[in-house]
Amino acid sequence: MKYRLLAGGSVLVLTAALSACSSSSGTDSGNGDGRTTVDVWLMRDSVSDRFQKEFAADFEKRHPTIDVKIQIQEWDGIGEKITAALASNDAPDVIEAGNTQVAQFAESGGLLDLSDRTDELNGGDWLSGLAEPGSYEGKQYGIPYYAANRVVVYRTDLFEKAGVDATAIKTREQWIDATTKLNKGGTQGIYLPGQLWYALAGFIWDEGGDLAAESDGKWSGALDTPEALRGMAFYKELQALGKGPKDSDEDDPPQAEVMAQGQVAQVIQTPGGAKVIAEQNPELAGKLAFFPIPGKTADTPGAVFTGGSDLVVPAAAAHPDEAVAFIKELTGDTWQKKLAVAMSYVPNRTSLASAVADDPGAAAMAVGAANGHATPNTPGWAAVEAENPIKDYMTAVLTGGDPAKEAATASADITRAMNAGS
Repeated sequence: MKYRLLAGGSVLVLTAALSACSSSSGTDSGNGDGRTTVDVWLMRDSVSDRFQKEFAADFEKRHPTIDVKIQIQEWDGIGEKITAALASNDAPDVIEAGNTQVAQFAESGGLLDLSDRTDELNGGDWLSGLAEPGSYEGKQYGIPYYAANRVVVYRTDLFEKAGVDATAIKTREQWIDATTKLNKGGTQGIYLPGQLWYALAGFIWDEGGDLAAESDGKWSGALDTPEALRGMAFYKELQALGKGPKDSDEDDPPQAEVMAQGQVAQVIQTPGGAKVIAEQNPELAGKLAFFPIPGKTADTPGAVFTGGSDLVVPAAAAHPDEAVAFIKELTGDTWQKKLAVAMSYVPNRTSLASAVADDPGAAAMAVGAANGHATPNTPGWAAVEAENPIKDYMTAVLTGGDPAKEAATASADITRAMNAGS
């Protein structure tokens, strides 16, 4: 799922989506010359044009009977467009889907079960934050493609001025101590908006809790558990060491714009945000660095939400074997390493983390990705994100509401949303 860590599908009129998907040529059985065309949908900016062309040329060289046709799709409205394609007789052979979208598509019966292909696709050490949401009811439908997650982006000059060694920050306690030192003299120790719920989710997972839990086939909100309440308490403590608004998220105003103003020592976001910050304030170029979100103990990084994409094969795909061949190459060692370097992504397997060792931002992501998690793996989660009572809960607590009472209300709202269609 392309960053900004999207989860679930966007909303567009379905008739438009149906019209848009009719341009696929994936159902052609061949080219009349003994060659087969595998039709692929990849998302806008998930790979560069150069990478795409190099991969396609190499794949066709290695598979002389297969031609590759890659169509670039827009993230806006992709959920409805994929849904329409899966329900048609004109589906592409391979689709890149946001990792949290796979369960929704699998529930409809529109995806090919790839459980018996996981060994040949190197499933032994897939990142759990991609592999888990790629499965549904015990079957593997999504093949991990690439990952991205949040890290701490910090100002090296402000850390040095405050006498803080970022490399020594390994635990939450050390992080709070360092941020307290930085939160002086007009500098915000950290800019943390009140509704950055992905960060809250990480703190909750660190405590052993979750956003929702399943029992006897029914999902229930879990923000009111002792573990989740401890995660929220830490969020509140950290958020107080800056001037982040308590009633908005990371996009209102954009965190990068705030940090570019020059008075913020840290933000929690993807490494790519550093490029935006430096573009908006060239004086900060060379003064931005990264470290993984600290955990409760020094030996385990903080838990993070693993955003990214999986590759799926529609059940109606005309060329499923060729589709798997395509996926095998793109998610294999050679091209995963090249993709990680080219796009500063985390590779889809833990054993490939060294591929980004020379990219500071991606390397910090890779450390965190080892403790990556996904949102609850159920089609009903999309309804939760559409309404997002988690954000309202966070604002209520940060503005003085009783945490237990507000968590109970939010959990009830999550339960209702997740089970609305059942």
